[in-house]
Amino acid sequence: MEEADAVVFHIPSMLSWSVVHKRPGQKWVGWSAECDVNYPQLRNRVFMARFDLTMTYRLDSDVPVPYINEWIYGQLRRPPAPKTENATAVIFLSNMRENSGRSSYITELMKYIRVDSYGKWKPNRVLQQDTGKETKLDTIARYRFSLAFENALSQDYVSEKFFDSLIAGSVPVYLGASTIEAFAPADQCYINVNEFGSPRELADYLLLLEREPARYAAYLQWKGRPFRSSFIELVSAQREDYRRRLCRALDRIL
Repeated sequence: MEEADAVVFHIPSMLSWSVVHKRPGQKWVGWSAECDVNYPQLRNRVFMARFDLTMTYRLDSDVPVPYINEWIYGQLRRPPAPKTENATAVIFLSNMRENSGRSSYITELMKYIRVDSYGKWKPNRVLQQDTGKETKLDTIARYRFSLAFENALSQDYVSEKFFDSLIAGSVPVYLGASTIEAFAPADQCYINVNEFGSPRELADYLLLLEREPARYAAYLQWKGRPFRSSFIELVSAQREDYRRRLCRALDRIL
């Protein structure tokens, strides 16, 4: 570390800074894929001032590393599968740590619609054979709607929950970043929880779409249409490995 021109710190893992010293001319990079709500030091201007560059999920970082990537982009064209499950929606939720209020919201939503839960949180369905990512996507694909609820609400914090639903061809019901539109590949490809006054209102709308197949199908038509130019630009910006992008950013300030 004493000899390095630059040092990358994974901020959520740093327990103590008392033994870390910055030599003259050395550059420090603050790195995190975790939400700044769960790790408040990421929002602390005094704390973040010690870094010369930031590398986070936020699009205004010096080196943005959002959850979108080339693999996701290539998988989005998967055709929707038949909706064979009786439940209105599905959720995979195992992380009990959350600051978004999703647990209480889903609990209330379950009073009005059937939600199949496959995670550790209130499980009512079990995967008979779990081979990983593909099993999850194949399961989601059988449902009309997938609850894509983030564990925290923060600008640009859009995780794989949103993209998994899109890939699988289940309409994401999204609770999370206010900037979600910047990550949507097309118009009318998801349902924003914040557009409804209560879980009951949301449930009524989902049930309405279930009763009217043509209106529901409109949420899947994006699969056969061109992606938004802004979305293509977002993905294109991530094509180069983040470590190369970081090196270029460091080159400009070293």
